[in-house]
Amino acid sequence: MSSLTLIVAATLTNGIGQSSRLPWRLPREMAYFARVTTTAPEGTANAVIMGRNTWESIPPKFRPLKGRLNIVVSSNPEYLKGSSDVQTSETQTASTSISAHTNIQDAISHGSSHKENIATPAEHRCFIIGGASIYKAALEPATASDSLAAASITDRILMTRILSPAFEDCDVFFPEFRDLKGKDGAFLWSQASHEELEAWVGSEVPRGTQKEKGVEYEFQMWTLKR
Repeated sequence: MSSLTLIVAATLTNGIGQSSRLPWRLPREMAYFARVTTTAPEGTANAVIMGRNTWESIPPKFRPLKGRLNIVVSSNPEYLKGSSDVQTSETQTASTSISAHTNIQDAISHGSSHKENIATPAEHRCFIIGGASIYKAALEPATASDSLAAASITDRILMTRILSPAFEDCDVFFPEFRDLKGKDGAFLWSQASHEELEAWVGSEVPRGTQKEKGVEYEFQMWTLKR
């Protein structure tokens, strides 16, 4: 069974986007995202799974995200064919690749198998990086008949919690996971300690409230109770 990690920046009311873009520009927070999603042992690489809108929100000069196995979920199976993003010589390398799939189940399976025309390294970790519908699909409660649950489980959320301002104009939201309960009535998710976050990331993570460009935020990790 594959283990999935969701990584997201969200307001206190779970706002993550406005008019198909991020409501904030936080270079240090983006550097954290890049570091976490690229760090992998030698000979391996991390996969980043995203929806079409998230892919298109990345400036063309930065896509595909370097040093990662980029996997795009789109209802159009021909979405990436003929795209300049997949035609440059730099696109398909040992640690950077791109592919498209019509559903999240196939995307996850691809991340694990790497059935590419090029030599790709083994997958280290698999990150879901957006948008809202992809997050929702990855967070849906597992059931015995759920094909996604049979193949993988989301057991970790790396949350950059935007504390202020409120960004009340957000029109895209991360699913509310803190209230989810299991069959026994117990909450499914609990916030890990900062020490646990650093241990999982493998490096130092700024502690407490961070201030950048008038925005206050905090790095958090939430884990699924087993």
